Amino acid sequence: MNHDPDFAYGGDELSLFARAVNWKAYFSACLKPYIAGDVAEVGAGIGGTTRPLITPRVTDWLCIEPDAGQAAQIAGKIADGTLPAQCRVFNGRLADAPGGRFDAIIYIDVIEHIEDDRRELAGAFERLRAGGYLIVLVPAFQSLYSAFDRQIGHYRRYTTARLAAAAPPPARLVRAHYLDSAGFVLSLANRWLLKSDMPTAAQIATWDRWVVPLSRVTDTALSRWLGRSAAAVWRRDRG
Repeated sequence: MNHDPDFAYGGDELSLFARAVNWKAYFSACLKPYIAGDVAEVGAGIGGTTRPLITPRVTDWLCIEPDAGQAAQIAGKIADGTLPAQCRVFNGRLADAPGGRFDAIIYIDVIEHIEDDRRELAGAFERLRAGGYLIVLVPAFQSLYSAFDRQIGHYRRYTTARLAAAAPPPARLVRAHYLDSAGFVLSLANRWLLKSDMPTAAQIATWDRWVVPLSRVTDTALSRWLGRSAAAVWRRDRG
């Protein structure tokens, strides 16, 4: 595990969301069809979304995390078997990551933390093999931007149009849609009424247990045109 001593993540939400098993199962089911071969997960945090995303078709999974403390937690999970044997960890950034190109590069709730999102995604696209996928999940709708977003360092939230436009022109958009329409209502209430800068463990548990299963139904009914999160997948057609 290499080291990036100059970066420390200031957010405290990763441990809170670590047990959001319904949510992770939901968005993972949407993204797994595009995940296979050699994979890079950028901004892997403490590895909380790694296991739900891994498929039997994955041969190698590189967790890229610039925060040394969080990268060390991932290394510990790999060592004790909490994360699968296909996993490795690199403490640094994608631009400096070892190896060549990947079959899939994944950003789960990461791009909103990066000021120059277009530059980041352009760099990621260059690390894709022909036929590879760039996979992104982000918080949706700037109208939902709250004290919580500010607290954990979000530069922005996205519409699907804004997210689609952030990728470089050669990237072919495969899908872009919203997830968690019921959660959208809760986020709107927090934005205008509660104005909380950090959800409690009980609030996360309630959302994950009751709201996410409801969203699986309402998202389908609404054709995924509204949600708390936005997802996009692009393909690199040529080498």
